Amino acid sequence: MKITVRYFASVREAVGQGVEQVHTSADSLAALRDELIARGPAYAEALARGRSVRMALNQVMVDESATLADGSEVAFFPPVTGG
Repeated sequence: MKITVRYFASVREAVGQGVEQVHTSADSLAALRDELIARGPAYAEALARGRSVRMALNQVMVDESATLADGSEVAFFPPVTGG
């Protein structure tokens, strides 16, 4: 399936792009994250399992168990703090 993946803030800086179209066989965000981590050092560092990364599916905050579908939009970003 084909999905759109968006990266924000420090994740975008690490992977070197803000958006990309990805062909994937992943059925969940966890599987997609693993596929992206396997792409190489930049992705592995930005999306590492020990790292706190927030995720959204079709502009709704979700956890890694969320199911992907063709045409989905996924966003990865670091936790945001404010005051």
